[in-house]
Amino acid sequence: MADPRNLRLRLCGFLFDMDGVLMSSLGSVERSWSIYARERGLDPDVAIRLAHGRRALETVRELMPDADHEAELLAIEDLEVADNEGIAVLPGVRELLQSLPHDRWAIVTSATGRLARSRLAYAGLSVPDRFVSSEMVENGKPHPEPYRRGAALLGCDPASCLVVEDAPAGVAAGKAAGCQVLGVLTTHSAASLHQADWRVPTLESVKVTIRPDGALEVTIDDVIS
Repeated sequence: MADPRNLRLRLCGFLFDMDGVLMSSLGSVERSWSIYARERGLDPDVAIRLAHGRRALETVRELMPDADHEAELLAIEDLEVADNEGIAVLPGVRELLQSLPHDRWAIVTSATGRLARSRLAYAGLSVPDRFVSSEMVENGKPHPEPYRRGAALLGCDPASCLVVEDAPAGVAAGKAAGCQVLGVLTTHSAASLHQADWRVPTLESVKVTIRPDGALEVTIDDVIS
């Protein structure tokens, strides 16, 4: 009998969220939003909760509807770019990315392009050829637009893409885009990522081989039901 904790998929491409999936940046995110909120007389806990997995622009709009949102976005971006403490590549990430052809994966992040490139450089990861940042879409996660755009950049049907996410908003975006979704339990609990098709502790569980026809054959161990 097949082990239900092990999974095999045939895919066209991978769509990775960045923070909490490729690298640990939770400390930077939470410190930056805490400083930002306190400076404006806002509740830091509320700001942090709203910020997870979403574009900063949406969070700023919700926290301060009447503010100059572009100026506020720059302010929080400056704080996050300046705080690199604790940023590191997560387990299994380098090995997985090295096993993928460069044209079969993309980063789809809620971070701005400036912030994403800063964090990738600090962590020692290259900016991929295919990359979707917050300012490249009209609607951020949980809207499906970011992941639909990522699939289009790969030339893949969304249904043949695997979205890899750590946050509920990102999982919802991937599902709404028609993708298969793998939740990584680096930031949130398995219960909070219940919408994901599958969940794993880390990306060490994911292995890829290239089939003769060019398809990606993906095996995933230690799947959490």
